[in-house]
Amino acid sequence: MNQLIHCSSGLQGEYSIPGDKSISHRALLIGAIAEGVTRIRGLSDAADVKSTLRCLKSLGVQVDSDGAVWVIHGKGPRGFRKPAEPLDAGNSGTTMRLLAGIMSGQRFDSTIVGDGSLSKRPMKRIIEPLRLMGANISGTADFTAPLKISSTYSLRPIEYELNLPSAQVKSTILLAGLYTDGISRVVEDIPTRDHTERMLGLKVRSVGNKRSIEIKGGQKVVARDFLVPGDISAATFLLAAAAIVPNSKITIRNVGLNKTRTAILDVFRRMNMNYEIVRKREEGGEELGDIVVQTSSLRSDLSLKGEHVAALIDELPMLAVTALFAEGSFTLRNATELRHKETDRITAVVQNLKTLGVEVKEYPDGFAFKSKKDLIGRELESFGDHRIAMAFGVAGLRIPGISILDAESVDISFPAFWSTISA
Repeated sequence: MNQLIHCSSGLQGEYSIPGDKSISHRALLIGAIAEGVTRIRGLSDAADVKSTLRCLKSLGVQVDSDGAVWVIHGKGPRGFRKPAEPLDAGNSGTTMRLLAGIMSGQRFDSTIVGDGSLSKRPMKRIIEPLRLMGANISGTADFTAPLKISSTYSLRPIEYELNLPSAQVKSTILLAGLYTDGISRVVEDIPTRDHTERMLGLKVRSVGNKRSIEIKGGQKVVARDFLVPGDISAATFLLAAAAIVPNSKITIRNVGLNKTRTAILDVFRRMNMNYEIVRKREEGGEELGDIVVQTSSLRSDLSLKGEHVAALIDELPMLAVTALFAEGSFTLRNATELRHKETDRITAVVQNLKTLGVEVKEYPDGFAFKSKKDLIGRELESFGDHRIAMAFGVAGLRIPGISILDAESVDISFPAFWSTISA
């Protein structure tokens, strides 16, 4: 699908965003291995989350929904049935990696597959620690999917220090830790999103400048109710849109404000974005609030690297596009991880910026450019990546003549995106 974007004369009113994808995945998986019935409100309708649902149903998990509340009938940690076919994670790296941790503790064989994009993404980062725990798991010669997991009676507890900041790797190990006969610990230098430890009620300690999370094997996972707040990564696109489009003032409802996820708000504040958080509150163990944002005189001169990159990894494409409409420059380094997402996001951003007429310097681990006023609206590639499609879709609200190829990729995280920004 080719999506032509029409310039906006101003965004007004209240906006809703999909439920947080990270929390949605975890609520479903934790509910499936819990004992009892889990109820989830605000579950994301993204294609990635539907992949997790599909896998759980293949494992014999009963899932009911009236459209507002999803009910998961927990099977306990080892109550799954052996699937008749490979578990299909679609495009969802979270589904594949976290599910691998759970499946490594099962007493039957399984295989997890993904689409063409996911099958190119690195899985060595989870295969290695799972093997240290005694899991019989393998991928291709290049350590990519499909993942083949053989049955095991019990896993071994480990202490594992992350060699790259990744909430997915951390969560994979913690979930596998449930199937050991001792205490497993994950140590991280740079804090990553902490939804798994919050939702499982795990013990977290500070060890010097590091953070240690531990889980006891065999501990009972009790069913509970979850409220999924709005996804701040999805809100980022609407925040940027309102800030760069003249005559705009919008309110984004029920945005998740977990402190491990709000680095983007700090950067937007540094860019002089005019926003305010109202009705801040806590529900279901997560902070959330409404964000009011309006047209802003943005400035950039940003140089992002190191731990800042890890905290912004999902928001970087939109942040780079936002910087186009700010006075100053934008430099991104230490972001090699962007090359291993749904597409190579460094190359994707650089190529589209050049198509718009921006002079960009590309590095192995990032890129740099100066903002430019005379931009040329043209057909842009999404590369099948939802975040690339949405970021440059927002640019089309200001630059006449932009159209996005393979625009249906937004279904991965924000199915209603195109109708939302054109309302």
